[in-house]
Amino acid sequence: MKRYAVVIEKAGRNYSAYVPDLPGCVATGRTPAAIEREIREAIRFHLEGLREDGLVIPAPTARATYVTA
Repeated sequence: MKRYAVVIEKAGRNYSAYVPDLPGCVATGRTPAAIEREIREAIRFHLEGLREDGLVIPAPTARATYVTA
């Protein structure tokens, strides 16, 4: 099992998320808890599709941190 960085953003009335290491892997949800569930499922689905197509599964390389300015 691999651990990927996920970016979650407030988008109007809902949240959106994407995975920098998996281009095209995105999700939306109405709450923070919902978006976490949705992006987890999106990652699983995305990786399954890559495997089925015989493509390389990208290694997680993105990092996330907070910076105070």
